[in-house]
Amino acid sequence: MTPSRDELMARLWPVSRRYLASYVLFNQAVADHLGMHPTDVQCLNLLTLEDGPVTTGRIAELTGLTSGSATRLVDRLEKAGLVARQRDEADRRRVLVAVLPDALERFGAVWRDLGGDWAAIFAEDSEDELAFLVKHMNRTVDLSHRQIARLADRDHPDHPGR
Repeated sequence: MTPSRDELMARLWPVSRRYLASYVLFNQAVADHLGMHPTDVQCLNLLTLEDGPVTTGRIAELTGLTSGSATRLVDRLEKAGLVARQRDEADRRRVLVAVLPDALERFGAVWRDLGGDWAAIFAEDSEDELAFLVKHMNRTVDLSHRQIARLADRDHPDHPGR
């Protein structure tokens, strides 16, 4: 018998909590392996998905960090030799952050090593199932950005609940 929507929703909550916790713990393990902070790992990950160097403001957008926290994150990445700040050729007033080639190789090697297992878990999924997963992951990314903004708003000193 197929479970009802209510039964599936009741199962979804604990499963999603385990999924999120497992990813956070996985991210910590990757960070430990690379000798990095978990936020730094994800920032580097996000930077490799961009089309090129980005501003610190864009890093703040990508990570949900404040501009000050994003600047400190870039400082750590630069000190670790993973990124470099460079002047924007189109607008010399802007400073861009670029991932260094050695960092790309080091970071990429870890993901290539782990990527085979990632691909294997989807080997039996149909195209429709894969399309659903892409849709789901995009929706959860969007939700995450909205929830980060909500929490940041609540943490703001002018928030009525503070």
